[in-house]
Amino acid sequence: MMPPARIPRYFYPVTAGYATLLAISFYFEFPWLALAPFVVGIAWLAFHRLDALMLLIVACVPLSLSLEELDIGGIGVYLPTEPLLAGVLVLFVTKATYGWPVGQEILKHPLSRWVQCSLIWMGLAAIVSSHPLVSFKFLTARLWFVVGFFWVLSEMFRVQKAQRHQFIFAYAFPLCIVIIYTMVRHAGFGFEKDAGHWVMKPFYKDHTSYGAVLAMVIPPMVALLTWKRFSAFVKAVVGLGLTVLCIGLVFSYTRAAWVSLAAVTILWGLMKVGVQLKTLLFVGIASLAFLWFAQDALLIQLERNRQDSSDNLAEHVESISNVSSDASNLERLNRWNAALEMFKERPFVGWGPGSYQFEYAPFQRSGDQTIISTNNADGGNAHSEYLGPLAEQGLPGLIFVIGLLSFCLHLGFKLHRRLKDPEQARLAMGVFLGLMTYFVHGVLNNYLDTDKASALFWGFFALLLVWDLTLDTSKEEATSLTATSD
Repeated sequence: MMPPARIPRYFYPVTAGYATLLAISFYFEFPWLALAPFVVGIAWLAFHRLDALMLLIVACVPLSLSLEELDIGGIGVYLPTEPLLAGVLVLFVTKATYGWPVGQEILKHPLSRWVQCSLIWMGLAAIVSSHPLVSFKFLTARLWFVVGFFWVLSEMFRVQKAQRHQFIFAYAFPLCIVIIYTMVRHAGFGFEKDAGHWVMKPFYKDHTSYGAVLAMVIPPMVALLTWKRFSAFVKAVVGLGLTVLCIGLVFSYTRAAWVSLAAVTILWGLMKVGVQLKTLLFVGIASLAFLWFAQDALLIQLERNRQDSSDNLAEHVESISNVSSDASNLERLNRWNAALEMFKERPFVGWGPGSYQFEYAPFQRSGDQTIISTNNADGGNAHSEYLGPLAEQGLPGLIFVIGLLSFCLHLGFKLHRRLKDPEQARLAMGVFLGLMTYFVHGVLNNYLDTDKASALFWGFFALLLVWDLTLDTSKEEATSLTATSD
C-alpha cells in the first residue's frame, strides 16, 4: 500500500493568503480575483499542455457567448474562446521568434501556403480599407482563428492520432447541450418556425448559423458511429449524440443547412460509384454555364412559386426557391446585388475586410429592397461566403475562397482513393463532406467571422492537411523499404 501523498509546506500559507486577498477583493467589490486560479490553470496548460488547452477551447466554442448579444460593450467578441485564442496567437508568435512552433511540413504544404497568401492579401486590403479599424480587427480575429484552429490543431493531429476524433467529440457533445437547451425553449412555443429563429440565443445569434454547424458536424459523427474500435457504450453515446444533432437540425428550420446535407449526400453517392473529380468539375461548370444563359427563363419559373416559409416542413422546403414573395430570399438577392455593385466600384482591392455592412446601403437598388432591408450599419453581411470577400477584398478575395474549395475537393477525392486505414478513411470522408456542407451553405450565408463556424471550418482543413501528409509519409516509407530490400 502506497503512503498518502504529502501536502507541500507552501500549500497552507498560499491558500490562506489567497483567501485573505479574495475576501478583501469582495469587500471592495472586485470579485474578478476569484478567477485567478482559472487564469493560472490556463497559463499552465498553454505552456505545458497546449493540446489539452486547444481541446478545451474547442469544447467552449458551442457554449461561448457574444458580448454584442449580451449588450455588454457593443463589440462582437465571443467569451471565453476569443480571448483564449488571442493568447494562443501571442504564444505562437512568441515561440516563432525561436523557431516555428509547428512542423515545417505543415507550413510548407500547398494548402498552408494558400492560407498564408490569403492572410497577406487580407492585410493589404485592410491598409486601403474604407474602415481601417474595422478591417484590422477583422484581420486580427481571422489570424487567431487560423493560427489556433488550423496550424496549432494541425500540429496536434500530426503528433497525436487520437486527437483527430477527440476534436470532433469536443465540439459535438457541448453542441448537444445547446440543442437540448434550444429544444426545451422551443417546446415552450409549440416548436413554431418563427420562434425557431431565435430560441438558440445567446449561444448562436440566429437559426442559420446554428443550422450551418449542425450540418457540418453530422457527417463526421456518422463516420465515427461506424468505428469498430469503440466499445458498445461509446457507440451508444455517439449514436445518442447523433440523434440529438439530427433533431436539432430538423427543428432549426434552416433551409440552407438541409440543402447542404442533401447536396453532400449526392456527392458521397457519386464518389461511391466511382465518379472522378474532373468529371464532377466538368458537369458543375457546364451546369453553371447553362444556368447563366438560361437565367431569365429560370427566374420566370421561380417567380411562380409563392410558397412562403412555414411551420410545415414540406412547405418550408418548397419555399427555398420562392423569389417572388419570401422576404428572406428576396433580401439575399438584394445583398448579393449590392455586393456586385460594390465590386464594380472597387474591383481589385475591395472596400476592406469586414466593411460590407457599413458600405452596402447606398448600393441597394430601390427595386431590390424588401420589408426587412435597412440603411443602417446593423443589417449583417453579404449572406454569401463568395460575394462577401468579392466586395470586401476584390477579385483576389473571391479567388482565395474558390481556391480553398478546390483544395477541399482535391484532398477529399485524393483521401477517398488512397487512405488505407479504413476507420481513418471513413472519418476523412465524414470531415470532407462536413466541410463541403459549409461551402454549399456559403452560397447563402457566411459565418467565418465567428468562432462557431471557424472552429470546424479550419479544424476540418487541418485534418485534411494532416491526412494528406500521412499519405506522403506512407509513400516515403514504402519507397525506403523498397530501396532497402534491393
